[in-house]
Amino acid sequence: MWNKIKPFVYFIALSLGIGALSALLTKGNMNIYDEITVPPLAPPMWLFPVVWSILYILMGVGATFVYRENKSVPVVFYVQLAVNFVWSIIFFNLRAFLLSAIWLVLLIILIRQMIQRFRLYDIRAAYLQYPYLAWCIFALYLNVAIWWLNR
Repeated sequence: MWNKIKPFVYFIALSLGIGALSALLTKGNMNIYDEITVPPLAPPMWLFPVVWSILYILMGVGATFVYRENKSVPVVFYVQLAVNFVWSIIFFNLRAFLLSAIWLVLLIILIRQMIQRFRLYDIRAAYLQYPYLAWCIFALYLNVAIWWLNR
């Protein structure tokens, strides 16, 4: 039984851990929304950790489905996690809004590649990543608008 659960625990913990470490490193700068002009459709700050937690769990579950079929996970899974991690630092700590928007484009490309690779092993794993892709596209809208409004 534990052998079936262990990959879920590992990949979900890895994904959530990356998100938690990123949040910890940017925590002191999260008040940025109080200091800048935000675009229409900008959600309240409390929604971000809720959505990201769900997305990290979906990433972990998807990676587990792939791992169970392939006994490994495509490298793009780890690369997109690293790129995801760095985005928060660029946006919140450096306040480099244009660079963070460009970084998000890279992340979106990597998520799309991850979906394609996941699809080769388990269609459910691929479908679980579409909310992540959609959220990052929405985040790109927010990021570009924030850059534009706060030039």
